[in-house]
Amino acid sequence: MVVPSAAPECRREAAAAAAVFRRRRDGIPTVDMSAPAGRGELSRQLAAAFAGSGFFKAVNHGVAARVPARMDGAAAAFFARPAPEKQLAGPPDPLGYGSRSIGTNGDVGELEYLILHTSPDAVARKAGAIDTTDPHRFSQVVNDYVEAVRQLACQVLDLLGEGLGLRDPTSLSRLITATDNDSLIRINHYPPSCTTTATHQHQERHVGASPRCTAGEPKPGAGTTTIGFGEHTDPQILSILRANDVDGLQVLLPDAAGDHDVSWVPVPPDPSAFFINVGDLLQALTNGRLVSIRHRVVASTGKPRLSTIYFAAPPLHATISALPETVTAAAPRRYRPFTWAEYKKTMYTLRLSHNRLDLFHVGNGVAGVGDDDDDDDQE
Repeated sequence: MVVPSAAPECRREAAAAAAVFRRRRDGIPTVDMSAPAGRGELSRQLAAAFAGSGFFKAVNHGVAARVPARMDGAAAAFFARPAPEKQLAGPPDPLGYGSRSIGTNGDVGELEYLILHTSPDAVARKAGAIDTTDPHRFSQVVNDYVEAVRQLACQVLDLLGEGLGLRDPTSLSRLITATDNDSLIRINHYPPSCTTTATHQHQERHVGASPRCTAGEPKPGAGTTTIGFGEHTDPQILSILRANDVDGLQVLLPDAAGDHDVSWVPVPPDPSAFFINVGDLLQALTNGRLVSIRHRVVASTGKPRLSTIYFAAPPLHATISALPETVTAAAPRRYRPFTWAEYKKTMYTLRLSHNRLDLFHVGNGVAGVGDDDDDDDQE
């Protein structure tokens, strides 16, 4: 269940965003990052989109088309390899190759994936098992992509800081540019249509096997929605997603009728755009003024879906506490201070769909048990 922000400082932004949703049939706000009306207006639009939905589509973002194209090519080449070769890059502990299993608490999806830390050294260490022909080439492709989306993330966070009226608008972006930041890149591959339940059981007996899926074959349980990646929020500060021209991504948004109900809204694919959403840490940093959006991926029956997500995260030791400007008499502090390492340790004791931030409300004590480094449950 999505919990709307009750902060009065944000009502004007939320109202502006709601007006945008009513005008758009798909409910997805679009922000032109080229700032045709000026930087001030861009910062207001961005803050309004985040306040209204926690999610927006970024167009005219300045990332050269060749950068994601090369990333797509490298990812497609890896996922096309035989399963035994891909398994050399896994298991995801937390970095590396994985298939179907999401986290350690029983969540599964119709996908295979590759998770990498964004530091060049970490990429280089995995590259030999990912591109045996030319590991340096793979490293360069990933590093170029990471640099481009990190710059976009910093631009978004600085504009958000201005839109929220922070005394230091760069205070958010500095968290993800620290040399020891814990940011990740995740590449998800969703085959177009999965075979029978018997095949699924066969896969589960052969841990690490790629999903055996063939276009045109029926999905289990005709007429039902097959979930490729289950409902969740992203735990980090910000997520930047780009996918190919295959649909499947859905976000949970208020119904267009204006009542208090929410529904799953399909996100039309656009390979030229980036889709950017609020993470749990940004919700905590803004004292709940922005809400981490819940989303999922529905398995496609047509073509394979390939998505790449940059998860912008602070260093493990970074303390996450509501920014002073977001705490007022009318909006008292909602979450107790915690470190990113503490949050990770707790969140990996939970299922994918759990409202993790609920455990960090003021007055709640958390005794998390788990591995600080696990980070394999995001689309």
